[in-house]
Amino acid sequence: MNRTSLSQSRSVLTQEEETIAAISTPFGESGIGIVRLSGPLAEPIAKKLFKPKKDHSYLISHHFNYGEIVDPQKGTPIDEVLVVLMKSPKTYTREDIVEIHCHGGYLILQKVLELVLKQGARMAYPGEFTKRAFLNGRIDLTQAEAVIDLIRAKTMTSLEIANQQLRGCLSREMAEIKSRLVGHLALIEAYIDFPEEEIEPISSVSMRRDLEGMIHQMEAWIASYEEGKIFREGISCAIIGKTNVGKSSLLNILLKEERAIVTPIPGTTRDVIEEVLNIEGIPVRLMDTAGLRKPMDSVELEGVKRTKERVADADFVVLTLDGSRVLDEDDIEIFKEIEGKKKVVAINKVDLPLRVSIEELKNRFQEDPIVSISALKNEGIDDLKKAIYASLIHRHVRSSPEHVIVANIRHKTALAQAKDSLSNGLKGLEEETSLEFIAFEIRSTLEALGEMVGETTPEEVLNRIFEQFCIGK
Repeated sequence: MNRTSLSQSRSVLTQEEETIAAISTPFGESGIGIVRLSGPLAEPIAKKLFKPKKDHSYLISHHFNYGEIVDPQKGTPIDEVLVVLMKSPKTYTREDIVEIHCHGGYLILQKVLELVLKQGARMAYPGEFTKRAFLNGRIDLTQAEAVIDLIRAKTMTSLEIANQQLRGCLSREMAEIKSRLVGHLALIEAYIDFPEEEIEPISSVSMRRDLEGMIHQMEAWIASYEEGKIFREGISCAIIGKTNVGKSSLLNILLKEERAIVTPIPGTTRDVIEEVLNIEGIPVRLMDTAGLRKPMDSVELEGVKRTKERVADADFVVLTLDGSRVLDEDDIEIFKEIEGKKKVVAINKVDLPLRVSIEELKNRFQEDPIVSISALKNEGIDDLKKAIYASLIHRHVRSSPEHVIVANIRHKTALAQAKDSLSNGLKGLEEETSLEFIAFEIRSTLEALGEMVGETTPEEVLNRIFEQFCIGK
């Protein structure tokens, strides 16, 4: 096919009918890198570029085929590869897919991709492979969103929540509720449209009971969001306190590595040091901050400024105090700085004689847990982690088919809309309003649930969701 005819053929194809290609593995040096194609030209392009080691002209679907990628113009081999052809519909996108497994060098992958694009494919947009899986009905929108959560998961708990959603647990719950609502709506509309027929009267008692059950279920899912969001996105946690109270030592002992420099010299930490810690399934981005005191020089002044900025933005604070010293004006200033913040108070250096007043601290921080620790002796650290977890998660959280956790704000918003509409319908039943009003509210509920799973989702929302993906997924 010459360039003119190729251009003309593309002009009559929709975006979904075009063959797309991308490098699906991270850039850099690795043992293997993958170039992925999806669409009607995937197999023909592979046959033009792939020279099998065995003497045959066909590719076996869902098998590794060993050979070389060859530049068709020059006839020169580019790399020794394994090519996998996957014929539709048993593929990720429900289209023909080809994966070219090369050596994982940047230049090799770029060259193979360049050859693929010259043969008629185009570069995939971010998330376009998964978008095609959604558009072709292989997965619904909640499962598509679970893919990116799976990739970004930082703890086993966040991985389990994403896997739960990818397996379709949330989708099945929505389908079951929608099926019951459609049944109620069909009865109501039949009663409205055919009043002369001898249709069995609607049982408002049983319908009311069913709607109440659905509302309670939606409320439980909505209530799970705050905790689900923490497991999905994690939290930022600032370790704050005066100079030399042991903040850097605490960071190091939590991370189990010497990440921050520790010296007896006040003001050693000048900048904010960040690391991620897994606390019982919660990704916690720990920030070791500069000690808050009157700055001694311009560098320390900048460190204190950055500390205050990070504390203002942090989701959580570990207030670290030196238990071997009485509270002073610097401590009181810090207390004012973190007023209103979610926090745990860590009294450090309990291996030394205690001079800070525990009673005074309990009076000041009546709503916040107070934990005694020794960063030097590695004492009380597990208690500190448990206190942080308990301050964020107020119940036992487990992901299972029987216990769906909502961790996406879009899902929470759609469920809230569905619950409100269903509550209006339930109120209408109780007040014996017209059946037309109740039918309207049930239809509104179905529309909100349909938007959640992608049946009625606007195009701009879909684009916004898939733009979050990397190219190649």
